[in-house]
Amino acid sequence: MIRVRLFWLAGWFAAWALWGGAHAQNMGSAASDGSELQAEPQDIAIQRQALAVQRDAILKSDEQRQALCWQKFAVNACLIESRRIRRQALDPLAQQELVLNARERAWRSTQRDLRLLGKQPDKQGTP
Repeated sequence: MIRVRLFWLAGWFAAWALWGGAHAQNMGSAASDGSELQAEPQDIAIQRQALAVQRDAILKSDEQRQALCWQKFAVNACLIESRRIRRQALDPLAQQELVLNARERAWRSTQRDLRLLGKQPDKQGTP
């Protein structure tokens, strides 16, 4: 049963990675549009929400696994295995979250630079 869940999670992560790669290619081609810069925070928020849903599903399945561990004779070994599975499932989510954090920092930096460029006085007319 655990192998079936791991297989399902692996398939889910693979599909998520493929969607993210295709989405990144589309983002690169349309990055020059001003409207795309405004859509960036919304896109990041949507992806964060999807990561939170995935994380909740992983944690819920981990709670179920740990509850089953208490029914076994080798409780500690089962709990250790359950934690290992949880860490393996959460690691890709943490990596995706780091990528989202980097994208958000880059977007904020770009927005700050644009604001600063707009505030600079025009020095061409002064001697």
